[in-house]
Amino acid sequence: MSKIGLFYGSDGGNTQRVAEKIATNLREKHSKEVEVFDVAKASKEDLKGFTNLILATPTYGSGEIQSDWEEFLTALSPSDFEGKVVALVGLGDQDTYSDTFSNGVFEIYNQVSKTAKIIGKTSTQGYEYEESNSAIEGEFIGLILDEDNQEDLTDARIEKWCDSIAKEFI
Repeated sequence: MSKIGLFYGSDGGNTQRVAEKIATNLREKHSKEVEVFDVAKASKEDLKGFTNLILATPTYGSGEIQSDWEEFLTALSPSDFEGKVVALVGLGDQDTYSDTFSNGVFEIYNQVSKTAKIIGKTSTQGYEYEESNSAIEGEFIGLILDEDNQEDLTDARIEKWCDSIAKEFI
């Protein structure tokens, strides 16, 4: 079993805390080796060194990806994800930005889904938003969290999601 590379971008700290919770769960409950990277300090070579990836970003403004991720993605191409298993994590605010809820992670999905195997889709039930690019055919493209309005559900959602993805990594 290969190590998992968990790459996150975070300005306010929520996505970093979520990334650390995910890494801890996978290490302690599923005996997975997880290495965590802030994309602001990571390189393309860091990412390419992993077959198994978790990519996490918040959404800012009216649906934009986090700025460090935006810059990091410009250095990457779909071919960099060929043969990789990728799980996605998006954070958003479904009350204030109900019409662009967690759209930031869709930008990552749009690039990696062309060549990678995407795992960890989740149900849209339990969320109240108008629109999200991250919801496709009734499912979110990954783990979607709202630390502003549903922080009390985060730990349970992380645990359930980690249980579902742990066995899918190669």
